[in-house]
Amino acid sequence: MRALAALGGSGMRFTILGPVEVSATRAQSPRLAPRHRAVLAYLLLHAGVVISTDRLIDAMWGPLPPDSARAQIQTTIAAIRRMLRVSGADQMLTTHPAGYKITPEPGQLDLEEFTSLTAATRAAGDQRATADQLRAALSLWRGEPLADITADYVQGARARLHGQRLTVIERLADLELSLGHSANLVDELTVHVAANPTRERLCGQLMRALHRAGRQPDALQVARTFRASLAEQQGLDPGHAFTTLEQAILRDDPGLRPPEATPAPATRMNFLPIDLPDFTGREEELDRLTHSWAGGVVAISAIDGMAGIGKTALAVHAGHRLADRFPDGQLFVDLQAHTAGLDPLDASAALEILLSQLGVPAERIPASLADRAALWRAELSGRRVLAVLDNALSADHVRPLLAGTTTALIVITSRRRLTDLDGAHAVSMDVLPAAEAVELFTTIVGERAVAEPVAVLDVLQLCGFLPLAVRIAAARLHHRPRWTVEYLAGRLRDQRRRLSELATMERGVAAAFTLSYQQLDSEQQRMFRLLGLQPGRDIGPAAAAALTGLPLHRAEQLMEDLLDAHVLAQHRPGRYTFHDLLREHALTTAHAQEPPDAQRAALDRLFDHYLHGASAAMDHLYPEGKNRRPLIPEPDTVTSSPCDETEAVGWLDAERANLIAVGHHTAGHGWLAHTSHLAATLHRYLLGHAHQTDALTLHGLALEASRRRGDTAAEARTLLDLGEVRYWWYSDYEQAVEHYQHALRLSHDIGDPGAQARALQNLATCHWRQREYDQSRGHYQQSLDLFRALGDRAGEARSLTGLGLVHEHHGHYEEAHDHHRQALRIYRETGSRIGEIVVLNNLGLVCQRRGSYDQARRHHGDALRLCRTFGFRGDEAESLNGLAETARSMGELAQAVDHHEAALAVAREIGYRPEQTRAHDGLARTHRDLGQVDHARHHAQQALDLYTTLDAPEAEEIHGFLRDLPQQ
Repeated sequence: MRALAALGGSGMRFTILGPVEVSATRAQSPRLAPRHRAVLAYLLLHAGVVISTDRLIDAMWGPLPPDSARAQIQTTIAAIRRMLRVSGADQMLTTHPAGYKITPEPGQLDLEEFTSLTAATRAAGDQRATADQLRAALSLWRGEPLADITADYVQGARARLHGQRLTVIERLADLELSLGHSANLVDELTVHVAANPTRERLCGQLMRALHRAGRQPDALQVARTFRASLAEQQGLDPGHAFTTLEQAILRDDPGLRPPEATPAPATRMNFLPIDLPDFTGREEELDRLTHSWAGGVVAISAIDGMAGIGKTALAVHAGHRLADRFPDGQLFVDLQAHTAGLDPLDASAALEILLSQLGVPAERIPASLADRAALWRAELSGRRVLAVLDNALSADHVRPLLAGTTTALIVITSRRRLTDLDGAHAVSMDVLPAAEAVELFTTIVGERAVAEPVAVLDVLQLCGFLPLAVRIAAARLHHRPRWTVEYLAGRLRDQRRRLSELATMERGVAAAFTLSYQQLDSEQQRMFRLLGLQPGRDIGPAAAAALTGLPLHRAEQLMEDLLDAHVLAQHRPGRYTFHDLLREHALTTAHAQEPPDAQRAALDRLFDHYLHGASAAMDHLYPEGKNRRPLIPEPDTVTSSPCDETEAVGWLDAERANLIAVGHHTAGHGWLAHTSHLAATLHRYLLGHAHQTDALTLHGLALEASRRRGDTAAEARTLLDLGEVRYWWYSDYEQAVEHYQHALRLSHDIGDPGAQARALQNLATCHWRQREYDQSRGHYQQSLDLFRALGDRAGEARSLTGLGLVHEHHGHYEEAHDHHRQALRIYRETGSRIGEIVVLNNLGLVCQRRGSYDQARRHHGDALRLCRTFGFRGDEAESLNGLAETARSMGELAQAVDHHEAALAVAREIGYRPEQTRAHDGLARTHRDLGQVDHARHHAQQALDLYTTLDAPEAEEIHGFLRDLPQQ
């Protein structure tokens, strides 16, 4: 290692060409944890480049980062900063709006020193001095690069670093051969060839060295081994240069000498199409393309993405930007895989074009594909060339066009993910970020866009931020001076003609999508069409299997195929979605190609799947209410159901938006029973998990559906559900009581004692909340008698705990405790977690009143743990407020403040106003006890405003509290 005194002002040294290490002269650097060193190494690999947090997350964990990934990156950056600070290099790691950048000083990073040494030798004229300098560069390597690092990026980065090292080894070998040092090279090259048996240039150098050492048979054995390895591992034949060398050795040509370097062309060959003058953004993708070429080894970058995403524009722009790095030419061929009216260009025809661009005369271009491919590799050997292979169909389509061992960059674009293209750097393109889309639209449109920024965002959202759609929309506006941006947005809002609006005489979004669709096989096309019928925003494999009537594994494979073809997207594992415009295209295609009865049958299967899945999940999560929910039969299609409470919550959370979308669709398209059953099935989940807006929407749809069907029982049930939402989440007692009384009348008329009991129970709860305790007790007792007569244990438990609340407020703590314990026993016997939580919190309140504070804390704590396990956010706020009130009663005022503030945060997040009010009330009283009058007054005023809005009787009490606070 070089002397640290020669390093920058901080005396630091970073090494990544071996184990990742940091050393310093000023102070002992803190030891970095393995994950911290992995992040530091990635930053050093891209020294001088701003790296975003998202890119760091992707580099560390790949496509499946943990939920804590962002926090881990932030913690890691802080640890690296501490290490640099101790070492006196505070300014080396800087933060930018787009991410982080590390900038070591010259001589501080072994990779930078290696690159500088090898680059400096290119201009040197003294071969001996050049060879010595290359050996000095190679001496910086201390074994496997990034040897002790584990992260997703390591394998690719290590391969690129190995490629750089091998290129330098090959340059050094050429120099040593030119200097006549063949004998000394044999052992060294033998080791390198053993490690890299398909490295053509390296094998050729060993053959030359062996031949010059008088070992012709050994040289030819190296050739035979290379041929066998290349055929076995890559299915290829050696290039022209290798074959020529092998034949020369076979003839034992006494004049065998290294071939002369290919002369540079007199003028640069640039066959790239014109760069777009308004090309916008894509800096991250451009940076990845730039760094995919390590400088000295062949690199393949495969740009993939959906139709209209801008793949060709990116490839051409990158080619022009990188042109100076490839002085031997920039080549381009359109493989026409997605060109309307044309068949894909086969590899043989493409090679003819590429060879012609390299200046090979037509008479020298052989007829067969294999010979053309061999000549292509030979012509590229030693040249620094960039070639864009645009519009590829598949990996097989472009495999014959790839270079061998050369200093070239091959950029491929395709609508399909080229997953079978080994060694390629994948650059998957997404839609434009909003800021870049605004910049592109404004560049094309001009002042009108600047004057209507809100309308511009509307247009961009209606275009789905798809570059092709944005360009077409902007071009239409640019050529229609009388149009405003808002007028264009209005035209695009009409879904029936949106795709036709996004078209010109020469190009269109729908036309681009149609080509992608036509290149799918028949099964994939059917999956694409039927997915367009799905009313939700995303879909999982099980739902897709139901929709299509296919086995689960086949449905998942087809969706993966559509994902690779970029007609589906995947924003998280196991969930598939469309781009908005592709969704419209899929729906239009389904209406055009699927018979109406086939469309109806597909949706029947899908809706049955969702309803059955919701019912199965609710049976796990709310088993006590199973007899109240509609009986949902097994669907005809094979489906998977949650296995326990945790899976049930996960399934419902993942599918909630789809379930609400299904409710809208079924209500509006004739599946009225589905709407009613779905609302009744999901009620307890939506109520208990703070999805009150969805609950109001779905129950509103179900109420209208039940009335249209003339289903009085469903109407009564829905009124009860709506009343509970109004009561629990909005404290709208008047509306809730109206719904309950209406439901009570309907259930009495049709003779439904279960609905009557529930209506009485809910009316009792409203009376209790308004401190009308005698009426509350009477209704609770009536409901209890009815539930017991019906054998409804869940209803019995709710009435018991309601009576316990009434007894508590009368000061009858023993009776209250007894009623709650009876209810808890029933809930635990029936497996009702939510019921158990409610009773535990009620028991905690009773224990507070009795002065049993340790018991109260235990009950609230048990309730809180269950809430957090199963996602009951509203009850979580109640549990926290209960813990806070217990802490205040015990004189633990700081802890009381913490719990109330936590409860307030949860209640605000989910819009649970009663518990917000309770938290403000508790904080006001706790801050008063702490002598913090200003804080107490602030929270008391907040509580008063909310109590008044909720028309709650506590308003007068908090008003008196405010009045009694001392003035300051």
